[in-house]
Amino acid sequence: MTPEELAGVREDLEAFAAELFDGFFRADQRRWGQTYVRGLLLDGRRKSVEPMAARLGEDGNRQALAHFITSSPWDPAHVRARLAWRMHEAIGPEALIIDDTGFLKDGDASACVARQYTGTAGKVTNCQVGVSVHLATDRASAAIDWRLFLPASWDPASPQADADKVARRTRCGVPAQVGHVEKWQLALDMIDETRSWGVDVPLVVADAGYGDAAAFRHGLEERDLSYAVGICGRHTAHPARARPVQPAYAGTGRPPKMQYPEPARTMKDLVIAAGKAAARPVSWREGSRPGPGRSGFKRMYSRFVALRIRPAGRGIRRTVDDPELPE
Repeated sequence: MTPEELAGVREDLEAFAAELFDGFFRADQRRWGQTYVRGLLLDGRRKSVEPMAARLGEDGNRQALAHFITSSPWDPAHVRARLAWRMHEAIGPEALIIDDTGFLKDGDASACVARQYTGTAGKVTNCQVGVSVHLATDRASAAIDWRLFLPASWDPASPQADADKVARRTRCGVPAQVGHVEKWQLALDMIDETRSWGVDVPLVVADAGYGDAAAFRHGLEERDLSYAVGICGRHTAHPARARPVQPAYAGTGRPPKMQYPEPARTMKDLVIAAGKAAARPVSWREGSRPGPGRSGFKRMYSRFVALRIRPAGRGIRRTVDDPELPE
């Protein structure tokens, strides 16, 4: 970029940061909030305060930045709401994506660190996990809300509590009222918060880490939200054409509940039973392997089967007593 272009980018960034922190009562909070955002966007792998302050040059007051992050009270929901409004206008979202990210940790100074699975490393390792929601289209996305996941080992009220981790709560700044909450519930809470800001949620998208939880799917239905979520093939269901029937009964007591004539089958078995003829090839964005695509890379490709089913299992609240069970 030319010096003039760089100056223009800086002006735009400063205006954006000023908009985010405009509601702060104290001028020093507005100043260091804007400086912190600028520091996050500068080149450099480490985003902790000390290396960030060094990259900021004359604006890099390490003590002031650290105070803004650790000791200067401000409401993050206010900043997130302003960010959500700005990104909603800029992106024109077609979906709200639920995801989580692992932050690998070696020491014991960070809150909520535990041995847990993270896709960042592709294995169980020592890390923090943050759950986030993103406004997205096929051209752009932006995280607008997020929560730090507190493992059960950090919750003194949990049977899985770890004494060492519980003892670290105060030192790590974990509020006494914060306990273990499942990731899918954190996601629902953030969806509620996002909607309270007046941000429209046209469609919720999530992987099987959330879609496998029947309570999460029910929560979306209760909020009257359309969704597309992943699930594991081991979950069970009945074909769409299956209907519950009343078993023969000639007694005087309470009649038995309605039942499906055939046992539920796994999703994998239902797809296999549909046969190869039901599969349809679909290709989408270009991947990372060299190929004939417009950008010089192969397009992602697979075959998909679309089936209407009637979910089964203990996690399904609606019962087969309801013949109008939705597909």
